[in-house]
Amino acid sequence: MKYHTRRWKNDFKNQSNSEAWYDFEEDWELIASSLKTQYGYSIRKEIDNMSWAELSSDISGLMGDTPLGNIVQIRSEDDRERLKNFTQDQKNIRWKYRMKMAQNVDQEEFKKVITDLQKAFKEMAGDRK
Repeated sequence: MKYHTRRWKNDFKNQSNSEAWYDFEEDWELIASSLKTQYGYSIRKEIDNMSWAELSSDISGLMGDTPLGNIVQIRSEDDRERLKNFTQDQKNIRWKYRMKMAQNVDQEEFKKVITDLQKAFKEMAGDRK
């Protein structure tokens, strides 16, 4: 089996700086199916022969025409015109995942963001305190 080799950015390392549109555990079946679709291998057969770097790279490189890619496109869509054309099933997929993300917001991080926003608004209004 030939692996795609390239430099990779580990998208699991710092999820707080970017939104994660898939969950490694919950979306495992989609990941496995997508790896089979795009790269032609069964992760269940190859998992013992792969490094984490290889697996992470392959997952990060999945295209939109794979099962996971399709779901990620639905979950991450923000274009109002495209959203108007979503089916009810697509809307449900998007809404369900976004609700899950909202429930997992770190409260300390949320408070910091609110405090920073308040400070920014005060500075815009001329209050430099």
